[in-house]
Amino acid sequence: MDSPDWSSLSDDELLERKISHLGLKLDGTSLQPLIQQLYAELSQKGLVFHPPCHVGDEWFVPVGIPAIFIPFFLTHDRLRQLEKKIILEVEGETPEWFMKLIRHEAAHAYTYAYQFVRKRKWQQTFGKSDSDETPSFYRPRPHSRSYVVHLDDWYAQSHPDEDFAETFAVWLTPGLDWRARYQDWRALEKLEYVDELMRSLAGKPPLPMPEYRVADYDCLNVKLKTYYTKKRKDYEHSFPDFYDKDLRQLFDAGEDVEGRVQASVYLRRHRRDLEDAVCKWSNENKYRVNKLVGKLIDRCDQLNLHLKSYDPKQNLQVSAYITTLVMNHLFTGKFKRTK
Repeated sequence: MDSPDWSSLSDDELLERKISHLGLKLDGTSLQPLIQQLYAELSQKGLVFHPPCHVGDEWFVPVGIPAIFIPFFLTHDRLRQLEKKIILEVEGETPEWFMKLIRHEAAHAYTYAYQFVRKRKWQQTFGKSDSDETPSFYRPRPHSRSYVVHLDDWYAQSHPDEDFAETFAVWLTPGLDWRARYQDWRALEKLEYVDELMRSLAGKPPLPMPEYRVADYDCLNVKLKTYYTKKRKDYEHSFPDFYDKDLRQLFDAGEDVEGRVQASVYLRRHRRDLEDAVCKWSNENKYRVNKLVGKLIDRCDQLNLHLKSYDPKQNLQVSAYITTLVMNHLFTGKFKRTK
């Protein structure tokens, strides 16, 4: 595929471009075979509806529209590079990650294509779906066996629609023995229902499809700069504040003493290793962890904190503390639902 004229622009120049003016498409990209893989997985189950896919601002299926929107930054290496530089990771970057996400979105498309939420047994299994009462946040129960675990953050627990989508995605995943994986889980009843429901649709086309204009939903008529300003703000707002008392337990306060290392200098020096460790054990988004560590560094400067003394276990203590902050938020805090 030929490189577009904007691919050689600097970051600052590229950020001034409107996303809708970049001429992005899915055909001819590395995403096309993955979309075809989804269609093959559906066909293997006897399902004839293949949700149309479009370029959008994030992963989502518009309410009432059985179509999948895929983030624009996945369509070109230059945009992936920019996304990684600003957000520190690229959602759906690997084929495995992409397939997990698109299977989830395919479930939403099927929900609208076949009007699942009107079925009494669907409501009895997953709960009533009412878009007017969809919560903006949710508190997960990480040890619950009533829900499958597919995407991060125990996303099945956020809403009945997401519970179905996650269950469908697990059911559709090739090579996964979901009966063995979820043996003795209440979630197995949901998987058995999805299996029964989808078998009943084998060879059946969907209900008449509503007409729609892609441009009404793709949210791409903005500059990249505007898009990332909003995205960074959304990510930052999802993190809790930290507490000065905790930092004073980790480090010493007081006047500068020759030979003592400032806590902020120490954190900057070991930042990458600390962030990698926290992300590994908490499964939290790299951008959020990076911003949290940045706040810790700034606060250590404001409190004039230093290392108490040389301690080879310092990295372990600090990473454990940051992981505790993140996990406390995961277990007791609120998660924002996406589109």
